Amino acid sequence: MYEFLLSTAIVALAEMGDKTQLLALLLAARYQKPVPILIAILLATIINHGLSAALGQWVTTVMSPEVLLWILALGFIGMALWMLVPDELDDESESINKWQRYGVFGATFILFFLAEIGDKTQIATVALAARFDSLVWVMLGTTLGMMLANAPAVFIGNKLADKLPISLIHKVSAVIFLSIGMWTLLQHYFF
Repeated sequence: MYEFLLSTAIVALAEMGDKTQLLALLLAARYQKPVPILIAILLATIINHGLSAALGQWVTTVMSPEVLLWILALGFIGMALWMLVPDELDDESESINKWQRYGVFGATFILFFLAEIGDKTQIATVALAARFDSLVWVMLGTTLGMMLANAPAVFIGNKLADKLPISLIHKVSAVIFLSIGMWTLLQHYFF
């Protein structure tokens, strides 16, 4: 359960102001149909984070524990630094137009899935699944975290985004990632 709660919190915080959250805002503004957008985001996230969690678990079978420890610790520390770099959404209007022939659901699913590839939250999912021996709890937690961050963005839109202290949220997320990275090292060498 700890893995689930930590994964939920980390991804919910990491998603605030992230490019996929900005994409969710843009899709909501364009289509004004929150239910199919949210269902598409949910399914794209389940598939993306399910594959990411499986990759994280697989990595633990092909690397020595010592190498994996250092990769995980440095990965979490790297995520802390990455959280301090604000995301920007490139001109996605062209991308939305390209995929709109698939309808609201199809366009949202495709765009969200593609935008999540290599994103902070996907990499966090891989790292969390490698850190904890619980593919299902990590995948469920990271998916819930994505939905907690994106559902309000879809329903409320820019009104909420303007009021959230995104910079502070990113700093808190960075501290959490840094703490996990440092704790991973300290736990191995001192406890």
